[in-house]
Amino acid sequence: MKFLDQAKIYVSSGNGGPGCMSFHREKFVEYGGPDGGDGGKGGDVYFRALSNLNTLIDFRYTQHFRAECGHNGSGRNKSGRGGEDIIINVPVGTQIIDEDKETVLLDMVEDGQVVLFLRGGDGGFGNAHYKSSTNQAPRKTTPGWPGEERAIWLRLKLIADVGLLGMPNAGKSTFLAACSRANPKIADYPFTTLHPNLGVMRRHGYEYVIADIPGLIEGASEGQGLGHRFLGHVERSAILLHLIDITQDDPAEAYRVIREELANYDENLANKEEIVALNKADALGEELSQYQADEFEKATGIKPYIISAVAGTGLDPVINKLGDAVRARKAEQAPVREDIEAYEPDIEGYDELDSEEA
Repeated sequence: MKFLDQAKIYVSSGNGGPGCMSFHREKFVEYGGPDGGDGGKGGDVYFRALSNLNTLIDFRYTQHFRAECGHNGSGRNKSGRGGEDIIINVPVGTQIIDEDKETVLLDMVEDGQVVLFLRGGDGGFGNAHYKSSTNQAPRKTTPGWPGEERAIWLRLKLIADVGLLGMPNAGKSTFLAACSRANPKIADYPFTTLHPNLGVMRRHGYEYVIADIPGLIEGASEGQGLGHRFLGHVERSAILLHLIDITQDDPAEAYRVIREELANYDENLANKEEIVALNKADALGEELSQYQADEFEKATGIKPYIISAVAGTGLDPVINKLGDAVRARKAEQAPVREDIEAYEPDIEGYDELDSEEA
């Protein structure tokens, strides 16, 4: 299944149904009077977050979602039926963003979270609504209120505990494959990873999700390489793991480049807790690897871990450090998004509705 983390869609709630103008006519009934019913309410638009979805690819082929309009009122004081609500299913971690691509309207971060997004228009009044002692034969009705319509962007930010950062060919995908059962594409050329990959690490009593994003290069903030597009997938992580290729001439310079790109993207992301690991130590040997680590510490003031993802050496201390950070984050984390009011639409077949049927 193709990965898609951004999509533009158009949503609209249903219009309210118009009221009816009718007068009761029946044999042997001397005084009939007005009996036009009110129109039905238009359908609402809801968003629902589901953990079994992990891409927005469905919205590549379906961009328009319209709730049903309310039905007309009719004679004999019959109100029109309300329009069916629609529920749009999105992956957990999806942000609903305004058309300006900056204003975040909703943040769907909990499995099963249901939020009312657009409310349907109210139905119009029939002429029976206007009858009174001084107006016994009203000929006034009102049309239904129009629904709401918006163009919005959906942006998926994967829910991961650990974010992998580094330049192309730093060994991020190899590390992910060594620590989990994920099978990312691994090759000896840059930009092997073209979309984020997720893996679940289960070792030493720890269990957490690792997100591997495509490599960054200098100038990513200006659109070089794949740019900053995928950095949003590590924004929610508890800790960042910065992998650096130990075989390059200046690992400290590679570290500086990535840190500058993080600061250009988001200061909050740049301030996240981070551990640094020098990868591919098997290519240099123990003595030369230690020398590179010492030079890196002198240049940056950071003591790095020395690992080899392909050989599986030095991984345990890194895994334990990441696991401790994730546990501490989960222990401190407050309930998410308590300010969002959730709605449970009272409609038949609620659980069976999905975004395709909408």
